[in-house]
Amino acid sequence: MTPELALAALHERAVPKKAEEMAAYHKAKRVYLGVSNPEIDALQKEWRKELDVEGRVELARDLWASDIHEARVLAAKLITQARLRPDDGAWELIQSWVGDFDGWAIADHACKAGEKRLQSDVSRIETVEAWTTSDHMWTRRAALVITLPWTKQNHPKPEELEIRDRVLGWAAGYVPDRQWFIQKAIAWWLRELSKHDKPRVEAFLDEHGEQMKPFARKEAAKYL
Repeated sequence: MTPELALAALHERAVPKKAEEMAAYHKAKRVYLGVSNPEIDALQKEWRKELDVEGRVELARDLWASDIHEARVLAAKLITQARLRPDDGAWELIQSWVGDFDGWAIADHACKAGEKRLQSDVSRIETVEAWTTSDHMWTRRAALVITLPWTKQNHPKPEELEIRDRVLGWAAGYVPDRQWFIQKAIAWWLRELSKHDKPRVEAFLDEHGEQMKPFARKEAAKYL
């Protein structure tokens, strides 16, 4: 599968009216085709069968470079897999995308791919921690989104608790940041964690809740 054929397949499925609606909704200035998510999923499943890991990484690189909304979503989906070996190329590619993030939709698909790579090698948390001091708001947000798996363990191991507390430290550092998407990300992390670890969320809100924006504090406490 060449990049040219991949992009042609997306263009063949374009729905102009839906593309206009997507552009208005997402607001980021790029090309939108109006291709549905089920169609994107079908394409990536087909191409994953045809390509080895290296081929998938290279195709994902080219699709991302097109700066077409659906192509970037498809790029992320191509390398979203728990068992991906070798995965250094995929992890390097995902890191290269972070600085391009300019909206939640593409960023969240890319972070989903990143979650798998981070879970496969938790030493990569050191790279993610560096994102927390970036001048780029979407990079800072990505540090919380990509670590969401650590909110979900019911019986976390000591090393998983260490990462959980580490990310909560990042979130605490983000609290003074009044940008909506940062506050939303803090709330998202805490809300998900509260389903599995209420005491940590309650302690966080006791210490930092008054400094959070009201909507974020309310969302974080939704399941408490």
